[in-house]
Amino acid sequence: MLRIGEIRLPIDHPPAALAAAVAARLGMAEADLGEISVFRRSCDTRKAAAPTFLYSVDVALPDTAAVLARFAADRQVQPTPDMHYHFVGQAPAQLAMRPVVVGFGPAGIFAALILAQSGFRPIVLERGKAVRERTQDTWGLWRKKQLNPESNVQFGEGGAGTFSDGKLYSQIKDPRHYGRKVLMEFVKAGAPAEILYVSKPHIGTFRLVGMVEQMRREIEQLGGEIRFQQRVSGLCIEHGRVRGVTLASGEELRADQVILALGHSARDTFAMLHTAGVFMEAKPFSIGFRIEHPQALIDQARFGSHAGNPLLGAADYKLVHHCRNGRSVYSFCMCPGGTVVAATSEPNGVVTNGMSQYSRNERNANAGIVVGITPLDYPGGPLAGIALQRRLEAHAFELGGGTYEAPGQLVGDFLADRPSTQLGTVLPSYQPGVRLTSLASALPDYAIAALREALPAFDRQIRGFAMPDAVLTGVETRTSSPLRITRGDDCQSLNVKGLYPAGEGAGYAGGILSAGVDGIRVAEAVTRDLLGQVTRQKV
Repeated sequence: MLRIGEIRLPIDHPPAALAAAVAARLGMAEADLGEISVFRRSCDTRKAAAPTFLYSVDVALPDTAAVLARFAADRQVQPTPDMHYHFVGQAPAQLAMRPVVVGFGPAGIFAALILAQSGFRPIVLERGKAVRERTQDTWGLWRKKQLNPESNVQFGEGGAGTFSDGKLYSQIKDPRHYGRKVLMEFVKAGAPAEILYVSKPHIGTFRLVGMVEQMRREIEQLGGEIRFQQRVSGLCIEHGRVRGVTLASGEELRADQVILALGHSARDTFAMLHTAGVFMEAKPFSIGFRIEHPQALIDQARFGSHAGNPLLGAADYKLVHHCRNGRSVYSFCMCPGGTVVAATSEPNGVVTNGMSQYSRNERNANAGIVVGITPLDYPGGPLAGIALQRRLEAHAFELGGGTYEAPGQLVGDFLADRPSTQLGTVLPSYQPGVRLTSLASALPDYAIAALREALPAFDRQIRGFAMPDAVLTGVETRTSSPLRITRGDDCQSLNVKGLYPAGEGAGYAGGILSAGVDGIRVAEAVTRDLLGQVTRQKV
C-alpha cells in the first residue's frame, strides 16, 4: 500500500470526494484504486472563512512500484510503513519470579498489558481504588469538600488522565509506532474508532472509565494480578539490585524487576525512594492558573462563520508567549467545552486541573495558563520542586477560605492588580466552588509578572482572550513531575538494577499517549531482562 498525504477537501465534502481526490492526485482512474483507509485527518482553520480537512490515506494499488517511480520526488507519496506491534519475546513456561508494576495509570496499564500479553503474569500494586470506587471518592471532594488522600484525581485505577479530556496526542518521536499500539488497545477496549485517524483524538472521562476496566480484565485473564489499596512503602535493595518491595501493610513482595509507574503526585513514594538512595534529580515544570472563557468565544475566534458546525466540534487553542523577563508562558491541557476540577491529593491544599467529556458540550472552555520554571527557581535537591508545589497549594487553600474552594479572580481585575468582588458573564465551573479574591500572592512575583504580560499578547491571537470577565482559578501546579528518576538506555535506574522508572512521574512522559508509549518501552526492557535471566540460568 501507499500513503498519500496533503489531500485537501472542504469540511462538508461528500464521502465519494475522497476517492476522487486520491485518484486525481495519482493521475489514475478511481476504478484502478483498491481499498482506501484514512490514516490521519486534521482540520486547517487558518482561514476561518473556509476551513478544510487535510487527509493522509493508505491506498492499495495493483502496481505500487510504478506509482512510486512516477512520484519519486514527492515526499507525500511513500510506502505505507508497517505499524503493527511486534513483541520482543514470550515468557517461558516456567518463570521463577513475576515482575511487579507499581502504579496503574497509563504507563502502568500498558507496561502490565504488554507483560501480560507476553506471558509474564505481572503483579500490579495500585495505592488507590478501582476506578468506579475512586470516582465516588473524587465526587466526595467535588460535591462535599471531603478529600480521601488515597483515592482522588491523582491516585487510583487509570491515573490522573482518567479525570481529564482524555487527549491522545503527543509530540514524542515514535519510530516504532508504539502510539499506534496504544490507540489500537484503546479501541479494542471501547474507544471510538475515530481516535485512529483524527489528528487530535480525545475520549473523555466517562468513556475512559469503562475502557480502563476492560483493559484490567484483559490483564487478569492473561494471568496478571491487580491489587488495589496497596501502597509501596519501601524497597528491598541488595548489592545495587532491587529484590522486592515492602507494602504499607507490612507485607514483603519479592521481585527482581520492579516498574515504577508512580504518576507525578506520589510525593511520599518519591521521598522514600530518595531516602533509599535511588538516583533522582530535579527537573523543570510549570506553574500557573486555569482560565475559563465561553466556549462560543473560542469557537468564533477559531472558526468564524463556521462556529457551531458539528463537523468541527468545539474549538481548541495552543498559545505561547516569551516574556521580557525571560519566562515563557503557554497554554496547557486545553479542555474545550469542559470544566475545571479539584485535583489535590493532600489535605489542606488546592490544585486545579481541566476535564472534558467526549461530547465537549459544557458552556466554558478552560486551559492552564502556566509559566515555565527550572531548578534554579527552587534550589535544594531533587525534592525541592515538591516543596514549592506544597507551599503554593497550601497558600491557595488559605486564599480560597480553607474549605477546598479555589481562589479566583477576573482577568480584568488581575491585569489591573485589584481584588475581584463580583463575577461577570463567565461563571466558573470549579467544584467545590470559587472564592473571589486577588491572585497576586498565589504565585512568585516573576510568574505573576509573566502572566500579566502574556494575557494581552494572547488576546492579539484570540480576540477576547483577555476579556475582563474571563475567570482565573488557582493554582495549577501538577503540570508534570518536578523530578526525574533518571534511567539508562536499558530503562533501568542508574544505580539500582532491576528498577525501571516509567511514565510521567519518573519524568519520561507528559500525557496519556506518551505515558502509554513509555510503559510499552519499559515493558520491553523488562522482557529482555527476564529472557536474559532465563538464558543465563540455562547456561
